[in-house]
Amino acid sequence: MLGGYTGKVLNIDLTEGIITEETFGEEVLRKFIGGSGLGAKILYERTTPDTEPLSPENPLIYMTGPLTGTKVPASGRHEITAISPLTGIFGEGDAGGTWGMNLKKAGFDGIIITGRAESPVYIFIQDGKARILDGRDLWGLDTFQTDQKIKEIHGQNSVVSCIGPAGEKQVLIAGIMHDGKDARAVGRTGLGAVMGAKNLKAVAVSGTGRIPVADEEGLRQNLKQVLPGIVEKTKTLGLLGTAGGVVPSETIGDLPIKNWKQGGWEDAEKISGQKMAETILRKRYYCGSCPIGCGRDVEIKEGPYKGVDGAGPEYETLGMLGSCCLINDLEAVAYAADLCNRYGLDTISTGGVIAFAMELYEHGLITKDDLGGIELTWGNAGAAIELIKKIANKEGIGELLGMGVKKAADKIGGLAHEFAIHTKGLELPAHDPRAFNSLAVGYATSNRGACHLQGATYFFEKTATMPEIGYKEPQDRHGTEGKGRLNFYAQNIMCLMDSLKLCKFLLYGGVTLTMMTQWIKYVVGWDITVDELLETGERIFNLKRLYNTQRGISRKDDTIPMRILTQPRRDKGAGENLPPFGKMLNEYYQIRGWTDEGIPKQETLKRLGLTELT
Repeated sequence: MLGGYTGKVLNIDLTEGIITEETFGEEVLRKFIGGSGLGAKILYERTTPDTEPLSPENPLIYMTGPLTGTKVPASGRHEITAISPLTGIFGEGDAGGTWGMNLKKAGFDGIIITGRAESPVYIFIQDGKARILDGRDLWGLDTFQTDQKIKEIHGQNSVVSCIGPAGEKQVLIAGIMHDGKDARAVGRTGLGAVMGAKNLKAVAVSGTGRIPVADEEGLRQNLKQVLPGIVEKTKTLGLLGTAGGVVPSETIGDLPIKNWKQGGWEDAEKISGQKMAETILRKRYYCGSCPIGCGRDVEIKEGPYKGVDGAGPEYETLGMLGSCCLINDLEAVAYAADLCNRYGLDTISTGGVIAFAMELYEHGLITKDDLGGIELTWGNAGAAIELIKKIANKEGIGELLGMGVKKAADKIGGLAHEFAIHTKGLELPAHDPRAFNSLAVGYATSNRGACHLQGATYFFEKTATMPEIGYKEPQDRHGTEGKGRLNFYAQNIMCLMDSLKLCKFLLYGGVTLTMMTQWIKYVVGWDITVDELLETGERIFNLKRLYNTQRGISRKDDTIPMRILTQPRRDKGAGENLPPFGKMLNEYYQIRGWTDEGIPKQETLKRLGLTELT
């Protein structure tokens, strides 16, 4: 057996109540690795262009990587893949915490869930055995209550992946939550709705097994050398968490403000990581195998937002539920985030939807009566909180907004399309392409819609380097040359890390492709080159693109909102800068080996060994 893999994947058919096991050969694993890559292959092979996202035939695929749960730093991650009900195309997300490593300790690399149960169920997996159990008593509970209830039944060592009421009601911006109050989220692309459509409330795991490692002593010696450098370079990230990025991002014109209309915001410090450290922070949170500790654990003991007790808001949440809505009360944002975590809502899409609705309200496209009496003015935290409840429960206008900004704008029409900030139906995350030119192409070509993590080019325009591909120092964020190339390499690297299941923040810690080849050798036992790794990432990215082209995606869809393309952030950071989008996209298509319409060429697919799938 290879190191790093358990060698078994569960197949669970909820319609028939049948559980089987399957294995994937070394040739497949070497080409697609695990995590995102193997999930993409399974989705490609087991669905058709006509498979509906909320149908029983759409598989919900949980997948770990070969490094998940080992001593490799920041490897406590897993991926979930399915057709997105929000976008209608390839959907996926990953989470940290401890769920993935415990699935492997329980004896499985992944789970493929199909069908639909007649009544609510949950899955419990413990040391090589999986069961489908009655979940009717869990239905209606929030994610924290669900976690607690399952622990009462199966023991405190159980780790829970579950949906809240939003997922049960198939709200299209619902996510899947993990680790109880630590709230590790697979938030993006609406996969909580897929889980709800299957009548599946939770997947709980409990494992005591050992994850095999090919060369434990070699790995130990390697980590003894590289770990101190990673810890030192990510020290600031650990001290303030991702929330520490709020003020610097506002300074350079990166933070979304007033639904991406406003350039600067003097209240950024009020929702910053420093403010959190001085007020509601209780302690840092570390995902499994992580030396960085960027998570925040917070508590609010008094006042209108009393009762928040658990995961604190990350940068993305502060940007989308805070500055994007002009909400400057840190405790209010923490409370709103806590509500989203309990209901099982993606905080990025939820913030984007609320900012969209605030702008609709400002222009009279929706009224106080439409909102059930809510005065949805900019900065009104109480109104935003009430709207979150309506979205999660599909109450009144919440049903429309819970469909995401694109579908909501399609129904409202007119100016609503201008206010709907998305790509391919997925709301933009909290980084502005007017501050980082490369993000324009990154958002436009990301396989799941607008995403800062599937390309993460801005890492290489901040402090990250990657000498093996010529990036020996950070790149110019406003430059126009080479942005297609940067996206090509960054996307391939992110696909690779999402398949191995490594946290992207390792790039800030100076982790290189060479280090990844070493970890693969010590854990799995493969001798693999940097070029092979890059080709693997490229193969996985193109497979996802191929999947999307079969669902109608082409150049016409590879764009970003007109507000970003045509309206400069004149008063902050980015100055008059607008991304030279067309030029960068042409360069990108060329280096990708795609046609002018964004379709992978046959010679590209052949070179990557993908023709057999087509």
